[in-house]
Amino acid sequence: MVQKIYPVLEMSCAACASSVESILKAQAGVDSAEVNFATASVQVKYEPREISPLQMQKALQALGYDLLVEEQEGEGSPSETPFFNSQLDQKQQALQKAHYQTLKRKTIWAIALSLPLVVIGMFLMDMPYANPVMALLASPVVLILGSSFFRNAWKQARHGTANMDTLVALSTGVAYLFSLFNLFFPHFWHQKGLSHQSGHVYFEAAAVVIAFILLGKLLEEKAKGNTASALRKLIGLQPKKVTLLQENGIEVQIPIEEVQKNDLLLVRPGEKIAVDGRVVRGSSYVEESLLSGEPLPILKEAGAQLFAGTLNQKGSLEMRAEKVGNATRLAQIIQLVQQAQGSKAPVQKLVDKIAAIFVPIVLFLAFLTFGAWFFWGGENGFVQGLLSMITVLVIACPCALGLATPTALMVGIGKGAENGILIKDAQSLEVASRIEVLVLDKTGTITEGKPRVTDFAPLERLDNEQLASVLSFLVGMEKQSEHPLAAAIVEFCQHHFSLQNPKISDFQSLTGKGAKATFADQTYYVGNLKLLAEENIKIAPFFQTFIQKWSAEAKTVVAFANTEETLALFAITDPIKPTSKEAISTLKQKGIKIYMLTGDSLSTAQAIAQQVGIESYQAEVLPDQKADFVKKLKQSADKNVKIVAMAGDGINDSAALAEAQVSIAMGQGSDIAMDVAQMTIISSDLAKIAQAIELSKQTVGTIKQNLFWAFIYNLIAIPIAAGLFFPFNGFLLDPMWAGAAMALSSVSVLLNSLRLKYRA
Repeated sequence: MVQKIYPVLEMSCAACASSVESILKAQAGVDSAEVNFATASVQVKYEPREISPLQMQKALQALGYDLLVEEQEGEGSPSETPFFNSQLDQKQQALQKAHYQTLKRKTIWAIALSLPLVVIGMFLMDMPYANPVMALLASPVVLILGSSFFRNAWKQARHGTANMDTLVALSTGVAYLFSLFNLFFPHFWHQKGLSHQSGHVYFEAAAVVIAFILLGKLLEEKAKGNTASALRKLIGLQPKKVTLLQENGIEVQIPIEEVQKNDLLLVRPGEKIAVDGRVVRGSSYVEESLLSGEPLPILKEAGAQLFAGTLNQKGSLEMRAEKVGNATRLAQIIQLVQQAQGSKAPVQKLVDKIAAIFVPIVLFLAFLTFGAWFFWGGENGFVQGLLSMITVLVIACPCALGLATPTALMVGIGKGAENGILIKDAQSLEVASRIEVLVLDKTGTITEGKPRVTDFAPLERLDNEQLASVLSFLVGMEKQSEHPLAAAIVEFCQHHFSLQNPKISDFQSLTGKGAKATFADQTYYVGNLKLLAEENIKIAPFFQTFIQKWSAEAKTVVAFANTEETLALFAITDPIKPTSKEAISTLKQKGIKIYMLTGDSLSTAQAIAQQVGIESYQAEVLPDQKADFVKKLKQSADKNVKIVAMAGDGINDSAALAEAQVSIAMGQGSDIAMDVAQMTIISSDLAKIAQAIELSKQTVGTIKQNLFWAFIYNLIAIPIAAGLFFPFNGFLLDPMWAGAAMALSSVSVLLNSLRLKYRA
């Protein structure tokens, strides 16, 4: 089963999106299809042995839509192209740009021809040849500039479906044909005994409706382009060309698509890094705010990791490519953002069901309006019924309804990506606003996840030279050890002392206690206090004060000794992240109950919890127990409809993350945790969780505002268009103002969604 995103062309409203979705779902081999009207794309999950992208494309083309696929994705060929395809995206952008320019030209011409029509129709009706002049002005607008509405409506009708084009074609077509009939047969209705008003022409209404709808579509296209700006920024971080260093030392400029794993690349000052890899030669500062969220550049020297999309500042770097194409971290971020923007929030699924039946309901109401006017409207019933029917068809466009949810989600998810918060799907963004319980892993989430020596106490009688000598023996031992604390001791000693590189012999790991080795016939030990007690090694009274103090602070005490006495003590701890305490305080202020789970000792858990302000915590918890804890919280919360979230970074957190209703992974943790989680904090900064919740609340608030106004608009507009106020005050809405109101409703929804960019 393959899952991909393809651009969809020729969709004009939410009903179109529903049609595309139902057509694709009906194809054999398609497991699921989710259409996003705002991004003009479809996320399809299909079996390539049963159906090809070209077959899906043909199915859509039959109804007047189109699917943008690669030429090599032929009939029956399994697709090897990635989930995110930058070439298709660029092709879609080019087509959208061309479509926008065409739409712009059509709109300008439609407005230019409609303005004199309005002047003549409203103020100069008695001028000589007024009706023929209006027919000449309206015909190009309706028949040429508005021809796409009629073509698409006909394709829909052939397959027994309807969409916004159906409404526009029916309304403007009826007004135009009715006016043409009256132009050539001006006395027909009067001879039939109907009102003299039945002989009026409404060329201006037909033309102005098309002009307003084209203008609305133009503004809509422009605003929709802005909602995807965050994704475009991410895509733009990747350079188009790279400098390849060949074996003979010659530099060659090649497209980024041609870079292979293990290629040697040159990155000059000011250039963006093209792929993930490691520095082979050179040193420079690289700005990695994309990944870390921190604006300060990081020094990169031989062996340092480099990531695609980050910016090299001053020095030149030679790097070896390790991950290319869609394997880079930047490409994965783009994939996640695009997949999330293409997914649907639970509320959108309800909107889709409404949109699918909306157009048939509007058609029924429009004809019902005409019938009511015709039978009970008196002498002017026919013409007023006709105008009211046209107005209902024009004003009830479901565009605003279709744009309400996806545009807000696109902006919200894009804003999250800009702030280093990757959101995998729309559902998690919607649900995150209701988080009331948050379970935090300790190591790597609250703390840095990297043990570090915080305190050091050597034997008093050792001078600097003697100390450096014995610590050289210690580093030699710890380099042989696989214990995570060994690396912390090696890093500390090498940073603070000038050490030799002696040869060790008889290295032996002592499970649960430490290690021992021999140097120049002298045995040395490194490990916990239990090891010293078993070997009857003295601990000078001088050290006891440090042991008591560090133990009280929940730090791990590591001793280094020979067979006779203790030579040095180290205090090792996993430091709390600088932002953790403030982040937890902010979350608590939002009314969120915080729990901390850790596999560490009770004393360590207690000390960490006290420092960051967490009252509820559990220590010595195994991975399956973490998942059980989250499950129990969910069960107890069900009665109060609370949402339980889990944040972690390790493989041991993955089961608990999968169990939570909202799962958040720290970006500097394990790949498995990030695969399971619905959200990823790229910088691993706990403060970003509060930002994600606030972003979710603002996005959900925007969706509710959009849906409210979209529904209210139609609930109010359709009765007014049908002539609800006519019996009371004689008011009957003109079709051309209905077109303006319809265009304004879609644009207002888009503008409201774009406000998220500046609020979140």
